[in-house]
Amino acid sequence: MNLKDNKYAQYALVREMMDTVNVVAGFNQSCSKDVAAQVAKVGRAFFTGEGSSRIFPAKNALRKIKEWGLDINGQTDCSWQASMYNLKSFAVFLASNSGQTKEVTLLAKKLSEQNNACRFGLTANNDTPLSKFCTSTHVLSCGWEQAVAATKSVVEQAMYYESVLWNIAGMDKSKELASAADAIEKALTLQIPQEYVEWVKQASTIYFAGYNDGVAEELTLKTNEITRRKSDFLEGTYMLHGIEEVMNANDIIFMVDPIEGETEKIKEYLIKGAGVRVVAISDHQTEFPTIIVPNAGTFQQYVYLCVGWNLLVEIGIATGMDLDHPNRARKVGNQFIG
Repeated sequence: MNLKDNKYAQYALVREMMDTVNVVAGFNQSCSKDVAAQVAKVGRAFFTGEGSSRIFPAKNALRKIKEWGLDINGQTDCSWQASMYNLKSFAVFLASNSGQTKEVTLLAKKLSEQNNACRFGLTANNDTPLSKFCTSTHVLSCGWEQAVAATKSVVEQAMYYESVLWNIAGMDKSKELASAADAIEKALTLQIPQEYVEWVKQASTIYFAGYNDGVAEELTLKTNEITRRKSDFLEGTYMLHGIEEVMNANDIIFMVDPIEGETEKIKEYLIKGAGVRVVAISDHQTEFPTIIVPNAGTFQQYVYLCVGWNLLVEIGIATGMDLDHPNRARKVGNQFIG
């Protein structure tokens, strides 16, 4: 996709996706320095929110905590479930672009009443109901999005959480941001083979398989919002543990960063056995039809997410969808009143 063609440029969704390049290039990791010091002192971080405000930002942060071996107890769950937990000893990050999400705001209110001193809001708006119950609130620089499906805000939320970890670990990522932004731009403008789009148009279910880092799961949600098609997230090798029983030749699986040790089983049980089409999303050619993206090092998950957006835009346009306005999905899914 590109902004020089009105087929794409007419949609706020596409313009906001492309804004992601500048969001990453211009990100200032010092914006979370004070919060990072508080999290390091507590040693526990809980990331919550609903939908896109939690899936990729929170799970990407948890993957990085574990990969880097940070001495932080990182956890995530949706806000209603989180309200059942004792979070008094956690630094709690509460993300809601609108700052009006009911579940998140009520959890912040409960934590305030429990005198949890580390309640950190993350929004795209100033002076929100959520911010009233937080000890501090970071407002995203990307601004409020016009399209219903969140995109650039998801990336900035994830960058903010990562910056907390960078500051805790003493990492300086400022020199890597320009190259990461360049890789993201290439992923967003990559030409998606029309053949893959045609395969999706014929599919009854679109599966995204991948690690539990939020990428494949977030693309599953975006598939619903952008293409109005049924989709499912298959974590890790879940596709080989029973669900193949209900798959058929009308289904397609996009494997994000495929686990190459399972290639032969995927061929045997899914492609040959169930007749499913399989497409890999990777930084190198695989044994499957592959959408190849640049290698961006520790920012690779952002690149995978963005090429997935690119794919979904192509599918949405090819099937005549209004990319900005789903029929039933809302910008503020469940609004806090009070």
